[in-house]
Amino acid sequence: MEVKWLGHASWMIKTGGKTIYMDPYEGDYLEKADLILSTHHHDDHCKPDKVKEACGDDTVIIAPEQCGEKLGMRVTTLNPGESETFDDVKVEAVQAYNFKRFRSPGTPYHPKGIGVGYLLTAEGKTVYHAGDTDFIDEMKELEGIDLMLVPSGGTYTMDNPEAADAVIEVNPEKAVPMHIWDTDPAEFKEKVESNCDTEVIILKPGGTITL
Repeated sequence: MEVKWLGHASWMIKTGGKTIYMDPYEGDYLEKADLILSTHHHDDHCKPDKVKEACGDDTVIIAPEQCGEKLGMRVTTLNPGESETFDDVKVEAVQAYNFKRFRSPGTPYHPKGIGVGYLLTAEGKTVYHAGDTDFIDEMKELEGIDLMLVPSGGTYTMDNPEAADAVIEVNPEKAVPMHIWDTDPAEFKEKVESNCDTEVIILKPGGTITL
């Protein structure tokens, strides 16, 4: 399984003979997708021109309903706890939301029920894309994660200390910070690796991990 960071929260995964894009926004989408996964409808996770660039004749888009409305395209929506299997690739949705970061008093940037995270399992490996979220209690139930892709930039998601706490709780084999804005991921790496066995990998856009 090859996992390539395209920038921000955007990823390309090659596994099981399939090309999969997650949260299309940054990077190039020259290879046609078998699967496109979007965590929520915000433009930096579901950019219409990038989605359309990646789509082929048989591409399946897995995304919340608001993404489908935005794109004007058919999508398969998975609610938290629901899953679908595409040949040898399993996709399961999990919770992702803010409870402490607000657009205005009482209005979270990402209210519960708007977006999701995804567990993608293939070739005996599981990648967890957390989506835009705070460190939520539901993360404490996750097990067996090989690679955790975790937002750490603050403002709209966890900041470095909270993202580190989430990784320490989930205890994946490896973790990569994303959605980092102008923060220093070295702070995240130091806290995680001082408190659990997870290996933190800091990538630059275009960097690839092989699982």
